[in-house]
Amino acid sequence: MLTWEDYNQDDTAASAPEPAVVAAAAAAAQSVIEEPSAPAAEATEAEPDLDAMHAAEAAIANIDTAAALEELEIGASRVSVDEKAMINCRADLNQLVPFKYDWAWQKYLDGCANHWMPQEINMTADVATWRSKEGLSEDERRIIMRSLGYFSTADSLVANNLVLGIYRLVTNPECRQYLLRQAFEEAIHTHAYQYCIESLGMDEGEVFNMYREVPSVAKKAAWSISHTHILSDPNFNTGTLESDQQLLRNLIGFYAVTEGIFFYCGFTQILSMGRRNKMTGVAEQFQYILRDESMHLNFGIDVINQIKLENPRLWTPEFKEEVTQMILEGTAIEIEYARDTMPRGVLGMNAAMMEEYLHFIANRRLSQLGLTEQFPGVQNPFPWMSEIMDLRKEKNFFETRVIEYQTGGALSWD
Repeated sequence: MLTWEDYNQDDTAASAPEPAVVAAAAAAAQSVIEEPSAPAAEATEAEPDLDAMHAAEAAIANIDTAAALEELEIGASRVSVDEKAMINCRADLNQLVPFKYDWAWQKYLDGCANHWMPQEINMTADVATWRSKEGLSEDERRIIMRSLGYFSTADSLVANNLVLGIYRLVTNPECRQYLLRQAFEEAIHTHAYQYCIESLGMDEGEVFNMYREVPSVAKKAAWSISHTHILSDPNFNTGTLESDQQLLRNLIGFYAVTEGIFFYCGFTQILSMGRRNKMTGVAEQFQYILRDESMHLNFGIDVINQIKLENPRLWTPEFKEEVTQMILEGTAIEIEYARDTMPRGVLGMNAAMMEEYLHFIANRRLSQLGLTEQFPGVQNPFPWMSEIMDLRKEKNFFETRVIEYQTGGALSWD
């Protein structure tokens, strides 16, 4: 870095002005000080805008003071825990404490402890493997392409539902605090998929349009959109039996199926690849994402069960049958996706094994919602998945507290 002394030593001799020039400049400066030139135009004192002032006074006079004070009284009164509710709550949404749902605040803290960014993960080996003709089989390449094609757009849909609907309709401050964290994590996930796609030099148009062009991917996207569309409808509001039940139905479609079933085939495939020391950068990204998604799922199940607890009239026998059918539909669609992505055995698994695994996952979702399992006696054919995510940690508030989360850099493949 140059200093003033450096400037004097290096440049003075070369650039010193002639004495006559210095004298002329000094004289000019003195004349400016003694006889300042007149401004181009005389400054005038600003006239007040009387019309604007009168308009402001009229607007103030027209304020409905009584209505304003009534609104302030509702929002400014001190909130007790009993006044808080998951939906349709009139307590002050800006008053975070006292907490009613400590589990929601704990999940927010756990989410913050999980922070990571895609660029932290080295993709050099993945790029070399992807470019090599012998690096991956055609079936393995198909899995990578399908997974990035589905997830790159699915997490955008998830983020839209969170930001445009769920945050507005869930009327509890500590839950909203977690939703803000979840929305940020969904942005990181979308970023991670794009980072993988860009690093590998994939055709971005092909990957991002799979949800419209590849039937097994399109069917998952179409189901999610049709069963969560209320969440992003700005004209939808809760407050009646029908609308509250509609919200609950969409939350189940969002959390229990889209995030609770549709993610599992792709995650299992990619993590199996990482266990075989293939595409380890992509697999590490997916491992971080799966850990986040596991907590999202836990939170969503807690929210659903809390709404059921506070609004038992919604949880009718007919509605329970409908929810069971939703879980079965989602499972069948994910099994179809598994058959499309694994037409032959690959990575120590096949479509039949994945079908069994998805039946196991479906039972888990039904049990978490207090419904009857539909696949009695089914076992988990991939016990290593329980060690990675871990399904034993996949507990909600109504079972046990999730505490076994760490910061991003602590993950390992052991």
